[in-house]
Order: sequence, then C-alpha cells, then structure tokens
Amino acid sequence: MLKLKSKFDLHRDVVADILRKEASVCRVKEYSGAVDTRILNIESDGGILYSWKGATGTTRIGKYDSNTKQNKLLYTFDKQVCVSSCSLNKEETLLAVSLAQNTRGEERLKPISKCLTLLIEIQPINNTKVLKAVDCRVKVQFLHSETDRRSVLESHLLLLTEDGYVDLYHVLLTRQEGYRVVMANPERLSKTAERIVEDFCWVQWDGHTQRLYYLTHNATHTQEKFLMRCVQFYLNHNCEIVLELPLELPANPFHAVKFVNLGFDHYHIERPEQELVRMEVFTNGIGSMCVCYSQPLKDKQELIYTVVLLHKDCSKTFRVSLGGDQPPQKATQLHPLFIPIGYYILVYLQGYFFHCINTRQQELLCHSLFLSGLDMDSGLQCQSANVTVLHAEEESSGSLLDLASGRIHTAELSPAYLLQILRSDTPRCPSSKTDPQRLAALHCLLVYMGNDPNLELKIIEWLCDNVNAFESFDQIQEFILASLYRISYEKSLSLDKVLPYSSVFDKKEILRCLLEVPGVLCTTELHIELVLQGKARSLQGFWSELQWNTERTKYLDAVPNPRYRTSHIQAEWDKLRSERRPSSHMNHMEENTKKVLSMVDTWRLDKKLVPLFQEEDRQQRLFIGLTVDKLREHLNRHLPRLGKKKIDSLVVNYVAKLLELIRHMLESVWLKHKLGPRVLCFTQRGSPAEWSVFHFMFRILEATRGLCLPLPPGYHTLLAVFAVRCLPHHTFLQYIDHGVLQLTETFVSRLMTDLDNSDANERLKFSILKRLPETFVG
Repeated sequence: MLKLKSKFDLHRDVVADILRKEASVCRVKEYSGAVDTRILNIESDGGILYSWKGATGTTRIGKYDSNTKQNKLLYTFDKQVCVSSCSLNKEETLLAVSLAQNTRGEERLKPISKCLTLLIEIQPINNTKVLKAVDCRVKVQFLHSETDRRSVLESHLLLLTEDGYVDLYHVLLTRQEGYRVVMANPERLSKTAERIVEDFCWVQWDGHTQRLYYLTHNATHTQEKFLMRCVQFYLNHNCEIVLELPLELPANPFHAVKFVNLGFDHYHIERPEQELVRMEVFTNGIGSMCVCYSQPLKDKQELIYTVVLLHKDCSKTFRVSLGGDQPPQKATQLHPLFIPIGYYILVYLQGYFFHCINTRQQELLCHSLFLSGLDMDSGLQCQSANVTVLHAEEESSGSLLDLASGRIHTAELSPAYLLQILRSDTPRCPSSKTDPQRLAALHCLLVYMGNDPNLELKIIEWLCDNVNAFESFDQIQEFILASLYRISYEKSLSLDKVLPYSSVFDKKEILRCLLEVPGVLCTTELHIELVLQGKARSLQGFWSELQWNTERTKYLDAVPNPRYRTSHIQAEWDKLRSERRPSSHMNHMEENTKKVLSMVDTWRLDKKLVPLFQEEDRQQRLFIGLTVDKLREHLNRHLPRLGKKKIDSLVVNYVAKLLELIRHMLESVWLKHKLGPRVLCFTQRGSPAEWSVFHFMFRILEATRGLCLPLPPGYHTLLAVFAVRCLPHHTFLQYIDHGVLQLTETFVSRLMTDLDNSDANERLKFSILKRLPETFVG
C-alpha cells in the first residue's frame, strides 16, 4: 500500500562520519568504540539534531543538514549527560537543551533536580545559562521565522513542561568583536519569559507553520469535555490563540502530559497501554485541517477513531471490529498510526487494517479505501509501534521515522498496489465486495496521482480489458468525472461540494455495498463547534482559506442541489437541439464552443491517428456550448468568491479536458489494437480488433449519455463507420431507430459515395435516406 523511499539513515549519514572523526581524535586508523548515537529533534528546516558519546567519555551534540548532507559538531559537554530535549535556533548561535538528572550519586548534576534546562552560546562556545531546574520533564523548541536575515540578533524559545504550562523566552543577542554572538543580558533572561499556555494535558508543535496546538479542560461544560486550542506565532514572534474546538474525550485520556512533534526523549519510557487516546492534528496549505484521535475499547475487540474535518464542518467516527479469524496481536500497540499523505489520512493498525480516508470527498465510504486481513500489505518493514509520523512540509508524502533503526522514509501511496486492486480477479468474492475497493482505488489513482500520463494509460488499458460496467458503478463514467475533477480540485476546497466527482451521486439508488464496509460502523456528526478568533478572522493565507471553507460548507449544506449534476441539463438540451432556426441563444452557445475548441490540444491532428475535431458536427458544438453555459452559471451562483474570470477559465478548461480525455481514450485503444487507416473504409467488414474498438466506443457513448456530456465533433461519424463495418445491416438500422447511433452529414455523404451500387448496398442507402431527420442538410 505504501511506497517507501529512504530519506535519512542514522548509521549511513551520521555514525559513519562520527567514527571517522573519533578515529582522528584518538589518532587511530579505525575507531572501534561504541558511540551510542541518538536522534534528538528534527527542526522545521529539516536539520536533524543528534547526540553521541565521544571517545573521551563526553556527550556531544551535532546537526545533520538534510540539504548539504553534511554533519556539524555543535557542542561538547565536559562529561556524559542525558539529553532529553534539544533545539537549535535558525542562526545556529544558540543551543537549548534539557538534561535528565542522572541518578548515579557521583555523577549527579547540581542543584539536584529531575530536569535541568540550559541555554548555550555556540558561536563561538561561550556562556551557559540555566533556564530551569525542576522535577518534571521540559521540552525546548526555538521558533523559526521565515526571514533569511543572518544578522538577526534575537531568538525566541518555547519551554513546555510536564506540569502543563508553556513559557516563551525572548532572547536578545549582541555581536562582539565582529563575530562573537552572545546573550545581551543573560541575568535578565528569566524576566523576559512570557506564560502563553497554562494547564494542558496534550500539546503538538508544527514547525513548518509555527503553530502550537494544545488540549485543556473546557471550563464551560460540566461533563467531561476538552478544548483544543491553536496558538499561531507570527513573523514578529507575537502570538495569539486563533482557534478553539471542543472535543468529547474519555476522562483522564493521558496518564502523563503528551508531547507530539517535540523531539525524542530516550530517557522517558512511554506507556502506550495506559493511554486512552492518541491524538494528532494535520493541515495543508489550501485550508484543510484534520484532528485525528483514537480510543481503543477495554476488551480490545474494537477500535474507535475519529477524524474531525474542520474544513468540511463535520466529524466522522469509525468503530472497527478487531475480531474475526486474525490471530491476536503480539505487540502492545493499541492505537493506530495516523499518516497524512496529500488529502488522505491513512489509519493503520498493524496486523488488522489499513484505512485510507479521503478528506476531500468524505460523504460516502466507497471513496475511501479500507483493507483488512489478507488484503492488507502496508509496505512497512518494521513494527509500527516503533514508528513516529513526522509532520513534513511536503503535502504529497508523509515522513516516517523508525526510532529503533534511526531511519527516515518518505511514504507515498503505491500506484502499483492500487492498480493491483483494480485488476484483482477474485472469483471467490462477489463483485459487490470488491467494487467499493476498486472504486476507492480508481479515484485515488485518477485524482490524487492522475498527473502521470503513464499511469493514466495503464488505467485506460484496464478500462479496455473491463468494458462492461461493474455491478455497482460504471467505471468509464467514474474515469471521466474523476479525471475532470482532478484539473480543478487544487484551486479551492469549496469545489469539492460543487463540481461533479462521482457518477454514484447520480444514481436513483446507491447499492448497499457502497454505503457500508463489513466490520466498520461509521457515524457522521455535522456542524462542529469550531471558533476562529483574533487575527485569524482577517489574515490571508491558511486561516482565511479555512474560514472560507467552513462558511461555504455550511452554506452548501443548506442549499438544495449544490453539486452540479450534468444530467440536469438534459431537458434544456432536448429543447435546444430541436430548434431549427439560429437564434441569439444558439450564437452564444457557439461562442462558448469556440473558446473550448481553441483550448483543445490539436497537435495530433496531423498524424490523423483518430479522426476527431475534423468536421463541424453542429449538434455536438451546441451541446459543448450549453455545457459551458450551465456549469459556469452554477459556479457563479455558489462560488462567487472565485470571480467570474477565474470561473470562466475553469469551465472552459474543464470542458476542453473532457473532449481531450475522450480522444485520449480512443487513441489508446486504437494503438492497443494496432488499427490503421483501413478501418475508415466502408467496403470491408470489421475485424475482431475493430469489433473491440467499436464495443469500447459504444460504452463511451453509453457513459456520456448517462451523464449528459458532449462528445468531440466527429465522434458520432466515427462510431457509425465502425457500426457499418461490424454490425449486420438490419442491426445497424435498429441502432439508428432506437437513437443509439446518430447520423451525421459527413457519414451519410461518405457512405453514399464510397459504397458501390450492389443490391445490398442500395437497400442500405435507401433505408438510411428514409431515416434522415427533417433538420438534416445534405
């Protein structure tokens, strides 16, 4: 399911370098001692801080630069110490560390305390300032602003304590002798501390966005409710609470304060079996925010996890049965991993299930992929209990750290695995069981990964091999709508509820297999109590997008039919094509069509691989123009914030992509069956390969008619040519009588010219002339 790519290996990238340096210090050819290297923290710039035991018995701290692939020694203690937390300011002039008190009497640090927090000048190594000496764990984290100024003479440090409070230190620096950077007034440092959070039981740091999320008790509720807040730090290093979200959690969800994404404490033993809740927050730049938390039941036969989709104004709670034929899990992992990859949240419980949740299209379970038992292959090569999910800046992939091995991998969804789900041929399983998985995999491939032309070609090949519609959905309709949705979904989250996404929504009755997953109970809560406050209500960027998305979602939930349904224009299309005389309305449609056809990629026309876009086809031109008009009208009504110019461009590109998509499908099947120009000749009967192409073209026609979508000009002519070659004449005429085939001027003209005057051909010509519509010119 996951495709892993090595990003960092502690032994390869750090330990090997340390051993060379230690050998140099000891003046030996090869250093054979143990260096006990441990990852301490990963800063927002990707720099990895680590410690090791040097040859002289001292503890050293270094940094691995993920950009230059170089290691740098930052500081050496004069004895062996236990570093439980560490952070480096962006200018690399200050190092903050928390030291766990060593319990061996002769090596105790004084004053005696469980944790000693220091601020160290390292450019060059100079003064050390004690910030705290307390009997609880303390996490340290520098703020990293986006400025590139290396001359900045101030740093800002967060101290987060196990006692449940957060202090912000403003450290003023000064430059001496042209190169020495030291603290300006170290004796006044404690007076600069600003208490920004009090009384939390869970806290998460997001370095890329400079946000701090924390969980506290909700004093306004008598029942056991919690309040998640978000503190946003700005470029001037001021901060404020910008978000509040009430959450219902079990009483005492954490046996000790839980720190997320705040480094790695190798001297503190985590006890996951005592944790009632695992919780993480994920965001991305276009204004989506997901709060994920899990609650294992006491009997361990069920797992409950909730994904709060703030940008969708709803939350979804899943209750998954862990019983069945699977053996009991040997590991103590009671909580799943939450792995963000693009707009998917992957929920993984090793040995049980893998749930790939679609946070953009969450209405139906069939658009999220759920695998369990023998169907599941996560791709992870280690115990998930040792894996930490890193909050990476890249939205297209997640980062996973295996602390046991010191390896970091980027994790992406595996297209090969998803294609395997599409192609799975399991005669033991009814199609109703495999259809939801195929549908979810198809949408993931087309929308999330669909920018890869080679991947799109493989999906079209799969469509060719599986021409007939599945029991619960039409795969060609899904291919068309999902591919069209892909070209615009990144522009705005609000398009999710407005643009067509899946043909399933157009069905009069959705099959039960698409609405539920065996062993999974899903409940949805609408209208969450999100409160945005402070500058978040007026800021541009993420907070502005999140506010717009939540408000627009509430509006779209309240209005009827917010999602554009292509089938709704059927009545107007029937009326328009029956008009015989040109009108201003028809002229307007023609102008729309000209815009679309000017956008269609015509570079292949010289190759004449598939003869489309080479005739007027008046009806399809009208249909194209009407489609543009109605989709533009719908978007202007529901999403005026996008602006008319942007909407017009989006709609024209959308319909142009539809026509290109259909041509691309035909080109692919044309090449697959190695068809040449002879297929356009009326005098020869169709081969088995041409019959396959005709069948595929017929299915495309059936799919687009079901969705009331236009076809490229020339499609009906080409389909009629194949029909004459592949069908008996009486069947061909029946297809015309039933409206399956549409006669075009180009087709009739060529048929009359190319066919000789044999008795059979004369009868065919006469039968076709009798069937010409009154509006036909020719």
